Amino acid sequence: MARARMRARQNRRAKSLIGSIRNFLTPEVIRQARNTAKRRMSPRWDLHPLLWILLLMTYCSGDSLPEKFEAAKGFYVVCCPKRKRPGRSFAGFEKAITKLPLPILRAVATGIRGRFQTVFRERWKVSNFVPLGCDGTRQNFPRTEELERRLGSGGKEGSSPTIWNTSIVHLTLGIPFCWRLGKGSKPNERSHLLLMLRCLPQAVLVVADAGYAGYEVVTTMMTKVTFLIRMSSKATFYHDTDQPLEQFREGIVYYWPKKQQNEGKPPFRGRLLRIHSIRHKADVWLFTNAEDPRQLSLEMAATCYRWRWENEGFFRNYKRTLKKATLMGRTPAQDHREAEASMIATQLLLYQGATAMPSATKSGLPVMRSPRRVLLESRRDISARKAPTEPFAERITRAERERRERTSAKER
Repeated sequence: MARARMRARQNRRAKSLIGSIRNFLTPEVIRQARNTAKRRMSPRWDLHPLLWILLLMTYCSGDSLPEKFEAAKGFYVVCCPKRKRPGRSFAGFEKAITKLPLPILRAVATGIRGRFQTVFRERWKVSNFVPLGCDGTRQNFPRTEELERRLGSGGKEGSSPTIWNTSIVHLTLGIPFCWRLGKGSKPNERSHLLLMLRCLPQAVLVVADAGYAGYEVVTTMMTKVTFLIRMSSKATFYHDTDQPLEQFREGIVYYWPKKQQNEGKPPFRGRLLRIHSIRHKADVWLFTNAEDPRQLSLEMAATCYRWRWENEGFFRNYKRTLKKATLMGRTPAQDHREAEASMIATQLLLYQGATAMPSATKSGLPVMRSPRRVLLESRRDISARKAPTEPFAERITRAERERRERTSAKER
């Protein structure tokens, strides 16, 4: 009886944007965030409106943060009339955000991540693995004196301050699973990946490009997860057979770079795969610790690496569709909280699109939802003067991603 009431309550919530978000941002997640910082002193701003308005501002359209704040605050007051009213001014909201401890946002992200496997149980695995891709990108900060002094330039001399975002994305759902932020002037995406390994579930297949290849990365990942990493021409491998390179397709090899040879460190045994495609001039070389072809076949490895493009698609949606290529905060504290909150909000947006996905097609590929169209439906709820007649869950089922035949090897 209790389960039936819970399912009925979830179905009612799915009729609106805020109800759809509550399927992931549950009261248990909010409670977990409250317990993270029991000593938070904020008499005017309660944690519930502060979090909701901070997340909703990512979806609101507007040229400035005060415009987005007013739209998000008005929507929150209408949807949560029994809750404590938020503050009136944007200046007070900025002060409350600056005092908000980052562990609270990370606790929210951890709680939402815990719902991932429960909600998408049927689409969680592909074959024997949970396919996750890892990649990174830069985000710009405003050129304020404090930000330039604290963060420096983002690579080239005279460029704006930046932050480096390394994200792990589920490759068939396109949803970020976890992420790590660091200085954009000195990105260390390899260390970010190693730090996020403790957040990954069991039976994971981590797919990464050549930027993550390295002896230390392979050493750490060898016993923790299954990986599939693209190797560049600089990588050194050895094998026991005399098979010509032109005929090599896959086989057991030993990864032993020259530097580690000189230091007396041992080689690592793995499986090297050579992926050939008619559309590409050069072959792709992939290294994995899955030595058994029955566990990870050559065709499955090629498919998983092709799905890694979902990492690029996620960054495109995050930076262009949601306009987070340049953050809008004026201080490091505001920008770091904006970056963390916008990643959580993007995760929730993609969650909503993924819940409306139909079953996979005969080819094994799911019909993906368009983040842009889901965002437009979200903005329709936020800016509407009266509640839309059609439920939110029904509207986003029509937000299909464009599917056209690709005529080139790579598109922007």
